[in-house]
Amino acid sequence: MTVPVDPEQRLIDLEIKLGLADDMLDQLNQALFRQQQQIDRLQREVAELRQQMPEGAGAGPRNPSDELPPHY
Repeated sequence: MTVPVDPEQRLIDLEIKLGLADDMLDQLNQALFRQQQQIDRLQREVAELRQQMPEGAGAGPRNPSDELPPHY
């Protein structure tokens, strides 16, 4: 037994779903925008840290005796 579907109610339901989907899309866009801002900030910080690092500081092999054992 099928229940007749009111076309007006179907349209209202679709409009509600569209509104919810639109809100979700806006939230996702805002989250993506914030993440991109954070990525840009972190990239700038890494670049600044690289500039502060003395030339050749990370290029050569390190002496293991300079390292503290893990239990210290």
